[in-house]
Amino acid sequence: MSDVSATALRGRLRSFFDRGGFWRLVPLVVVYLAIYLGAGLLASRVFARQSEEELLTTVGSVFVDVTFALIVGAVVLGVFLWAMGWTREIFGPQPIGGSRWMWLGPILVTIPIVLRVIGPDYGKYGIAVIVLTIVTGLLVGLVEEVLTRGIAVKMLRDAGHSERVVALVSSLVFAALHSVNLLSGQAVSTVGVTMAYTFGFGVCMYLTMRVTRSIIPAIVLHGLTDPFVLLSTGGIDEVGTNGTQNTLLTVAGSFSFIIIVAGLILVWFVRGRVVERTDVTAAEGIGATRA
Repeated sequence: MSDVSATALRGRLRSFFDRGGFWRLVPLVVVYLAIYLGAGLLASRVFARQSEEELLTTVGSVFVDVTFALIVGAVVLGVFLWAMGWTREIFGPQPIGGSRWMWLGPILVTIPIVLRVIGPDYGKYGIAVIVLTIVTGLLVGLVEEVLTRGIAVKMLRDAGHSERVVALVSSLVFAALHSVNLLSGQAVSTVGVTMAYTFGFGVCMYLTMRVTRSIIPAIVLHGLTDPFVLLSTGGIDEVGTNGTQNTLLTVAGSFSFIIIVAGLILVWFVRGRVVERTDVTAAEGIGATRA
């Protein structure tokens, strides 16, 4: 592709996505999912021997089942942000802050992280597997937060939606991403619980981003959640099933339900609207908005 045609394509992409909105977000999410799932399928075909092993058995099983597709996803999203010129905007300071009550979001997520860090029996895993699982978890946090709390939030704001709609829709998109677990053979009931949990978790991550005015804390908290859930349960998205090992993990597992309920409730108290990209209206308390 020539420099002229590449520039023209980049210009057309910008003119389309810069207007934001849900219906421009949907094809972007669908294309990303197709690439992500395709990368996972490719890894399982190319590294067939390792993929036959159970997850967390070896470094190869973790890389094939999870890490490779995430690396591809991270590269794709990075190229997209670069092409759109959105990198600084998404990773820079948020245009709207949060109220003190929004600290409930990061607090509710941090408690089970701490419990799961000290709760699992690490002796049944190799050190290399543990390290790669944690690194992979950080990749999950980066990719999923950039897509749903970065790109999705930006596009919904650019379309002029209120922050309540932004929080609600971006969390629904995050939950919908996990419906693809049906393709791996998970039971409908398990996927349903996972989607309910990820909606609540998504609201907590949105609140984290608002109250800290940065996407970075959300990436870190998300990135620490997934690997220790994985090390606690031995499986992907096995929410609420990690209470069989010890009291700490039982308590951590109970937070899945708490996060679901909190997300469903707290999202309705979100206030504010980003009027323009450089103008801010910040919520100062439940039901109060300051221009």
